[in-house]
Amino acid sequence: MTKGFRTSMPTTPAARAYVNAIGTATPPHDIHQAFVTFAAASLEDDRRRALFTRMAARSGIAHRYSSFCPAPEGSEAIDTSGFYPRGRFPGTGVRMEVYAREAVGLAHKAVLALDADLPGISHLIVVSCTGFVAPGLDLQLAALLGLRADVARMVIGFMGCAAAVPALRAADAIVRADPAARVLVVNVELCSLHLQDCNAVETALSMLLFGDGATAALVTAEPNGIALEAFRAVVVPDSADLITWTIGDHGFQMFLSGQVPGRIQATLQAETQSNHDNGLLRGRSPDEIALWAVHGGGRTVLEAVACGLSLPEDALAVSRSVLHDFGNMSSCTIMFVLARMLAVGRRGPGLAMAFGPGMVAETFAFQL
Repeated sequence: MTKGFRTSMPTTPAARAYVNAIGTATPPHDIHQAFVTFAAASLEDDRRRALFTRMAARSGIAHRYSSFCPAPEGSEAIDTSGFYPRGRFPGTGVRMEVYAREAVGLAHKAVLALDADLPGISHLIVVSCTGFVAPGLDLQLAALLGLRADVARMVIGFMGCAAAVPALRAADAIVRADPAARVLVVNVELCSLHLQDCNAVETALSMLLFGDGATAALVTAEPNGIALEAFRAVVVPDSADLITWTIGDHGFQMFLSGQVPGRIQATLQAETQSNHDNGLLRGRSPDEIALWAVHGGGRTVLEAVACGLSLPEDALAVSRSVLHDFGNMSSCTIMFVLARMLAVGRRGPGLAMAFGPGMVAETFAFQL
């Protein structure tokens, strides 16, 4: 090579990933009001019952769904099958038997709602934080859908309410590396499997939030739908004990500290003040973001986000509507929010945000 002569290889711009479509599904039974009645009756005195009933009315939730059919008021069990008899809730092994039976069917229902070209699926990512089974849901679902034998599979589990974002981050990386890839991302959560005895107001209020659901999303390089942009994760300092999700003898036990909304609000206020390029807002002010897809962890969580970012009243309307109609479906919730945004057809730059154990804020920018 002649001295001073430089060569360069031609470069191909990296593909951009898009969520082309999202299918959603819930089990058939609305359990919300039946749970409120059952939980109130489980509390020890009138003062606690009145407090719980008042908080339930302010929760912003009207419906939550489960595979369990609610029993009539006054029954010994909350469900008609007697799975949850008062004071004798089942052990974790029995609950996992129900998970193995019900989860794949609900996931399949979401995929059918997606109406995608399944024979072309090259990658399958399955997300679930509410159960374990082997062979896993990835293999079960691939067989049920008739996916090709060499489909590349990935399972993301036990990351809590924020788990959908790492799944989309993985799909984004796959499509950017291989623009021909067609990635199916499936979330399925059976939160009602982990009902705990509601003999304390705090437990009853925590159980009040959660419902079951499933989503399926097709992620490709085809330029339609939701364009995925920069992913960011932030761990809130000294917050590991504020959200925990542990495996107990009677299901998975969720703990949500009352400090969670305040820490979220303070963290977001600090973000807006620093507003650096690598922060949650990517150097933009909240006014520059038209669409907010925020995981509805609860009414107070949405209020904390709105206050922390000084958002206008209607900025989180879609997130509030999903919380109202379905409750908190763990990792599925933010996908329900994105699905509604796709259906409405609003356009503009957006930011998606979900919170999980850690306490971690998982986020990504998007364009609709």
